[in-house]
Amino acid sequence: MAKLTVKRLLAEDEYPDLSQHNNHMAKFLTQDMYQKLRERATPNGFTIDGVIQTGVDNPGHPFIMTVGCVAGDEETYEVFKELLDPVIEDRHGGYKPTDKHKTDLNSDNLKGGDDLDPNYVLSSRVRTGRSIRGFSLPPHCSRGERRAVEKLSIEALATLSGDLKGKYYALKNMTDAEQQQLIDDHFLFDKPVSPLLLASGMARDWPDARGIWHNDNKTFLVWVNEEDHLRVISMQKGGNMKEVFVRFCTGLTKIESLFKERSHEFMWNEHLGYVLTCPSNLGTGLRAGVHVKLPNMSKHAKFEEILKRLRLQKRGTGGVDTAAVGGVFDISNADRLGFSEVELVQMVVDGVKLLVEMEKKLEKGQSIDDLMPAQK
Repeated sequence: MAKLTVKRLLAEDEYPDLSQHNNHMAKFLTQDMYQKLRERATPNGFTIDGVIQTGVDNPGHPFIMTVGCVAGDEETYEVFKELLDPVIEDRHGGYKPTDKHKTDLNSDNLKGGDDLDPNYVLSSRVRTGRSIRGFSLPPHCSRGERRAVEKLSIEALATLSGDLKGKYYALKNMTDAEQQQLIDDHFLFDKPVSPLLLASGMARDWPDARGIWHNDNKTFLVWVNEEDHLRVISMQKGGNMKEVFVRFCTGLTKIESLFKERSHEFMWNEHLGYVLTCPSNLGTGLRAGVHVKLPNMSKHAKFEEILKRLRLQKRGTGGVDTAAVGGVFDISNADRLGFSEVELVQMVVDGVKLLVEMEKKLEKGQSIDDLMPAQK
């Protein structure tokens, strides 16, 4: 058999052209840094080119700052810290390499949240991601690793009981009826079409070892091997965010202990919190969101400013980059890292309560100047 030899070109020959790019990676990756980092690889063989490929292939939007890099394993964040530390600091509002992250999954610490007006708040959900220590992440994992993650997940989730008891549906051998039901429930995830995800390599071998688990009540959901090893979602109709968060914390804590029983823990450290594929999701990985009717508030000149002060963000109910329909917005926390889970859900609960109060005043033609919040 012929021995494969690759002549290594100089760093200047391999350095990507980032002159038209607008993402966090391109902002910090210099040729000197690239030259230094290309000599390294993680123990699983992930290289700097794997880290940056999605950001090279997707220059970004002139007005939207994408991250432009991913992790291939837990060690990525340490091995390539010269690039990833400044990206994380820039993306997460000045979060320093010496900062420590807080984790709080005790739902008793959430104040209120069970009284958001259901005439305005149509649904509530909380989601996060989890990575299983010892396996490469979706951009770099092998088929065998991906299947091992699925097998572990099926075993752990099968032991959940009570209102968390449920069923796993593998994408590759789902019946037409099951597929249609999951589409109707808005649970199904399909092969990613986003070039950001495709360029990172996380759609390889689709749909092998991908699947969806949900409880019988359809209020607790786990995606297996999509962008992260696990994506955990708690949701229900109406404005009772407290109930959603209690289920989220209970289910997540239970799943973590089930994995530990099988000698696998989740990737976590005191600096980055829970370690996930995309640097934007580090820390809590948590997005607490509500679909809320704000037809008047959304036309107010200070709507964007108010959201910013409340540390919230808006999107259309169809997801990222979709427009709002009928004045209904998906409002969620803007932060992930540096705040605990309880703190982030509290910001959403308090912020949405204020937005609904403002909406009611605007309906009556009243001023909302007296309700303007300070910067959180």
